[in-house]
Amino acid sequence: MTAPLEHLNVLVVEDNKQAMKLMIMILKGLGVNQIYQAHDGKEAQDFLDEADELVNFIICDWRMPRMTGLELLQQVRTTHPDMPFLMVTANTDIQSVKTARQFGVNAYIGKPYSTKQMEEKIAALAVQL
Repeated sequence: MTAPLEHLNVLVVEDNKQAMKLMIMILKGLGVNQIYQAHDGKEAQDFLDEADELVNFIICDWRMPRMTGLELLQQVRTTHPDMPFLMVTANTDIQSVKTARQFGVNAYIGKPYSTKQMEEKIAALAVQL
């Protein structure tokens, strides 16, 4: 396991309850103390509009109702160009990866993923903070 990441204040954006539980379990295992949850991009955007200073790291699914992860990424990049943003998705084709990169995603992980893969992505991005 990687070093604890107590300094992270993570917003997890995921509409699937089981996937949300898995991400939270991984984050707690890494030592993350502050985890916020949103069930779609719109809920995440509303939370960030009210309390964005609480968040310094975002893990987000791509396909969600109301506002997709890509749409949320676009919004986040207008106000927080340097905030680590990890996109989690079943969209693993090269064009999707290129699109996410064009919009400023920091890292990309395909579903299904292993706990180790998620830990490695989070730890790699956390060094930016």
